[in-house]
Amino acid sequence: MSHPYNQFIDDMARLLHEARRLPLGGLLPAPAPVVAADAPKVLVFSPHPDDESIIGALPLRLRRELSCRVSVVAVTQGSKVERQAARLEELRGATAFLGLELIATREGGLTGINPKARAADPTAWGEAVALVAGILAEHRPLIVFFPHSGDGNPTHIGTHHVVMDALATLGPDLRCLAVETEFWIAMPDPNLMVQSTPTEVADLVAAITFHAGEVARNPYHVLLPSWMSDNVRRGGELIAGFGGALPDYDFATLYRLRRWNGSALEPVLPAGRLVPTGDDLALVFGHSAVVGEGQEVSR
Repeated sequence: MSHPYNQFIDDMARLLHEARRLPLGGLLPAPAPVVAADAPKVLVFSPHPDDESIIGALPLRLRRELSCRVSVVAVTQGSKVERQAARLEELRGATAFLGLELIATREGGLTGINPKARAADPTAWGEAVALVAGILAEHRPLIVFFPHSGDGNPTHIGTHHVVMDALATLGPDLRCLAVETEFWIAMPDPNLMVQSTPTEVADLVAAITFHAGEVARNPYHVLLPSWMSDNVRRGGELIAGFGGALPDYDFATLYRLRRWNGSALEPVLPAGRLVPTGDDLALVFGHSAVVGEGQEVSR
């Protein structure tokens, strides 16, 4: 039996199939403001090439709205040795398109970034931690992005631990905001829901297409908008409050914002925070909130 929602789903399915035939990569960079020499620094620790774009809603807004210097750290370049050089070049294209900078770790990227290797080979793990700590010490970021500890994929979980272990080695020498991300498994307690405009979502999808070797086998780039729409459903309850009115967002990404105080991650938000389009990000991510003892990040 036909009803009004048949057309809705038919149109969605048609658009998904049509999007799979669109070009992969090779697009001119999206407009971005000039980065000043003293711009606040943001580091995005990307477990694999493409994660930087999948979770990139907030880094992109920080780049465009606060003119932050956002750099993507290529933690690994994938597990297939024959693809590692190509994946770094794909990542270079994606970051250039979004106006982000790229930091490579070492030739081929880090290996053994997973919980099993962390326990089995402390020497190799320590070398990886020292390398990440060196990047953190050199750049002294205002904000660090990395996956949460239960993000499902072993490399995502490993990236969480290698960043946390690196922060621990630096101790009080570095204090920064820590933003945990999710993709494979959702966080039970995100505290930040960041809205994206259709243009921003389109740019993130376009950036993922630069990872052509991956999306050619699995066109997951076309599903990013659906994932971001589902984040509104989930985040609207978890962050805005169960049973209340959902925010009128089409697309959003969920994060957990805390602060690294030199010895541990501590809360900085008194409650969950919605960050709609047009909201002043400086109120959430102002530099004084990081260096000033006892100051709140939000109003």
